[in-house]
Amino acid sequence: MPADQQTDPFEDRLSAALHETGGAFDTPRTELAAAGARRGRRLQLQRRAAIVGSAASLALVGVGGALLVPWSDGPAPRPSSVAGSGTPRPAPSYSADDVVRTLQRLLPQGKFTKTEARGTGEELPPLAVGVFDDGRGAGAVSVGLERITPTGRKLNPSAEVMPCPEGTQSGFDSCTTEGLPDGSAITVYQGYEYPDRRVDTKSWGADLVTPDGHHVSVLEWNSPAEKGKPITRTDPPLGPKQLKALAAAAPWRKIIDALPREEAPTTAGSAPTRPGELSGLTILRKLSRLLPKGVDIVANGTQETGFGYLVVDDGKGRSLVQVNVQPGMSDVAGQLFGSDAETLADGTLVTVREAPGEKGGAGVVMWTADTLRKDGLRVVISAFNTGDQNKDATRKAPALSLGDLRRIALSPEWLNDTVTP
Repeated sequence: MPADQQTDPFEDRLSAALHETGGAFDTPRTELAAAGARRGRRLQLQRRAAIVGSAASLALVGVGGALLVPWSDGPAPRPSSVAGSGTPRPAPSYSADDVVRTLQRLLPQGKFTKTEARGTGEELPPLAVGVFDDGRGAGAVSVGLERITPTGRKLNPSAEVMPCPEGTQSGFDSCTTEGLPDGSAITVYQGYEYPDRRVDTKSWGADLVTPDGHHVSVLEWNSPAEKGKPITRTDPPLGPKQLKALAAAAPWRKIIDALPREEAPTTAGSAPTRPGELSGLTILRKLSRLLPKGVDIVANGTQETGFGYLVVDDGKGRSLVQVNVQPGMSDVAGQLFGSDAETLADGTLVTVREAPGEKGGAGVVMWTADTLRKDGLRVVISAFNTGDQNKDATRKAPALSLGDLRRIALSPEWLNDTVTP
């Protein structure tokens, strides 16, 4: 670990969630909310202390508040604006109120109270969070929106949508992924805020990705807040069919289309281009495919672009595995890698290390493989001898060996933004 790096690259990422949004929720699952804040903060990522939280499963949808009168097919467009960087934003744009009203219009009849929202003209992606009461008790609901592919590039939604955990100990009561007639893929799941059920707060949601890169994440709870509030109803307000319908609603795609567009890179020849920042869902898919045989996934999650984690079990207990994928890191190579780093024939720098855990759990060890390719792509992966690094060790060593971690970090799978079939 470099001298100026006070924390490991993954510190507390498992529960980062909406701390980055400035909202009222403290969820470890809203990858959409944190994605925008990560852009342009490459170097800061190496030094900043990540946000506090627990390793939990993925969560979902939500809504609330006094229902407004429905209007036409979508929120009222606003005049285009110019971001602080001076980059023109496409017209129309949508305000935070537009996003909230869209959520209200798509909810069943009931009372809704807004708690947090963002439009298309802000640094972070659009978001609507509130408390919804259909007469059976209040439940928190959130919808996050993001575009996850450059303009003009089609993607395979089934490879990008949130995957259901594999294995028999997923922590979910239900999780299904299916394709829609328009080519989109959607995952709908029913789980709990805490996989160990120390609090019976239910966390349900839906995650949808379209071929054009629209990403809609819906989350909901059977409590007015994700954490720290009493349970107010047996189940969250929306059932699986309602979650699916809400995530697939056309107005969300209109709002996402108003986000700034990043042009797809063009290159001559067939050589792979230097990748941009991967979505957390893409990272989860890639990491799942690179695991050694005999390792089952029991939980997974991602809060932000460039990061993902799995909790795996090889039959000897749970083990946390987490990975960061960061392009454009060549300028800080000297801070990240010392003179003892191995240099491969293609110029890739490699460091593997064993270190004590840094989150206070008794007996926790962290094994890490850190790599930096000549094009600046850094892939760093760590494994722990516990499923939650904030808690005590539950096994002698991580489920993945240093050799496994090195192989995964050096895999060519990370060199593109698609997932190998």
